[in-house]
Amino acid sequence: MSGLLSLQDITAGYAGHEVVKGASLSVEAGEFCALLGLNGCGKTTLLRAACGLLPLQGGRCTVQQQDCTHLDERRRACLMSYIPQRGSLIMGKTVLEVVLMGFNPRLRLLDSPGETHKKAALENLDRLGLLALAGRDYAQLSEGQKQLVILARALSQDTPVMLMDEPDSALDFVNRHMVLAKIREVLHDRQRAGLITLHDPNFALTYCDRLLLMKDGRITAEIDMKKVTREEVQAALGLIYGEIAVLEYAGRYIMTKRAQEG
Repeated sequence: MSGLLSLQDITAGYAGHEVVKGASLSVEAGEFCALLGLNGCGKTTLLRAACGLLPLQGGRCTVQQQDCTHLDERRRACLMSYIPQRGSLIMGKTVLEVVLMGFNPRLRLLDSPGETHKKAALENLDRLGLLALAGRDYAQLSEGQKQLVILARALSQDTPVMLMDEPDSALDFVNRHMVLAKIREVLHDRQRAGLITLHDPNFALTYCDRLLLMKDGRITAEIDMKKVTREEVQAALGLIYGEIAVLEYAGRYIMTKRAQEG
């Protein structure tokens, strides 16, 4: 299995319990892929295992054909960034300082970000409409604003691979669309590989190049949005979500619950 990001027969879980059971996938440069499935199917576990936050029980993760399994945290952070559903508690830092943390993996011991880093960080904040918040206390932001700042930090980290676990979960409808459009733009422009879990398949249908469907800890199907028909989308998503209908509007597909007859 080739690709900028390649996960091969990944097995992972908690306390001896296998949640992910031999999952394999690949993501190419410039490709934005969604990982979809019901709660508990293993989506978050797979991402956490891929980025080293959870030990692998089997399989391997490679980025640019480099095995990441035994890399230390700093070397792995130069290859992949990870955006969790909820960021860790950060106190006493401005928004700009949090975004500048994205450069840390590439700095030498005792070095600090310089003016070039600061300029790039401000550009990433501006890209997400956050420039006015640069001097604000990060801890005082709303959860949605915090998630946008963590995305700006990931953009500053500038890794070949971006892993994102429902980064839109704390955002309102308008900002969800904005963030997913920006992520897609960055991945395509910079030829990065992006893998994202999303709760709502409709956002994946709108913004992602390929949809990977997960069930019972395994990747069971995929949908290539460049090649698929409405009927094929409905059949594939129906294997995960049950009685659904897929509509086509303005060249896009929309999933809805199938109306009950009678």
